[in-house]
Amino acid sequence: MPDGVMTKPRRAKLVAVAPESVEPRKPKVLIYGPPGVGKTWASLDFPSVYYIDTEGGADLDHYRQKLRNSGGVYMGPDQGSLDFDVVIGQIQALATEEHHFRTVVLDSVSKLWNTALVDEQEALGAKDAFGAYKKVPTRKFASLIKWINRLDMNGIFIAHQKEVWGMNDAKQREVVGYGPDCQDKVEYDLHLVLRIAKIGASRYAYIGKSRLPSFPEGERFDWSYAEFAARYGRDVIEKEAKPITLATPEQVEEVARLLEVVKMPEDWAEKCFKKANVDAWAEMDSAIIAAVIGSLNDKLKKLAA
Repeated sequence: MPDGVMTKPRRAKLVAVAPESVEPRKPKVLIYGPPGVGKTWASLDFPSVYYIDTEGGADLDHYRQKLRNSGGVYMGPDQGSLDFDVVIGQIQALATEEHHFRTVVLDSVSKLWNTALVDEQEALGAKDAFGAYKKVPTRKFASLIKWINRLDMNGIFIAHQKEVWGMNDAKQREVVGYGPDCQDKVEYDLHLVLRIAKIGASRYAYIGKSRLPSFPEGERFDWSYAEFAARYGRDVIEKEAKPITLATPEQVEEVARLLEVVKMPEDWAEKCFKKANVDAWAEMDSAIIAAVIGSLNDKLKKLAA
């Protein structure tokens, strides 16, 4: 293009909506702390819990009674809670099927993550080099996070607590704090991180990373469902879950057919997936893939004109 020649800007439809039309999303929270501080106990007070117990520690009568009282159900190791693929499948089902559940609790995500790492190390054997054992669990964890964030339910990840090491003023390594024992980037993908601690008979939630104005970083509050709901909004937390309507096989086939005719840039599909927070056309919302089909048909008409 010669210097100074102006090109006509590409037309695009603006897709942003008015702020008041955006519905508040259900909270997605990571909580961690030492054993015995009430991480699990308070989480079971959330409404209609679908409880995924990776440690088999909440099958005792008082835990089961609490689940019954809230209209919840239990999924333990015998039902596949330590299998990443099974857990992801359950989250997908909760996201796309009609049900009465309002909350999913994964307890603990530490056990699921660390078990996946050990299993992959054993599977690779001598082929494990340069952290290769982390690749498959990391990919599966990313898929789990994607589905948790698409899910129209309250999501609570419970993690063990681990020491965080750093350098002191004398350039010596020492414990500088505590953090959740799980996949490193999970804190960045959820709304809120809480460290649970017990002082005397009281239990507190210390607010770490937060995207929520009602949970200012550095503050603490009494760790209970009642206090959490008062801050976040009980009407949002207890609202009925809306299932996702996934793309139909016919829609997926139509996209494939159109892409045989309309040649798009190599990275176009990946950009579509990233924008929709999916990994494949079949995972896309029906309304979104319908818009994609409409866009491709518009391009096809222009080619035919």
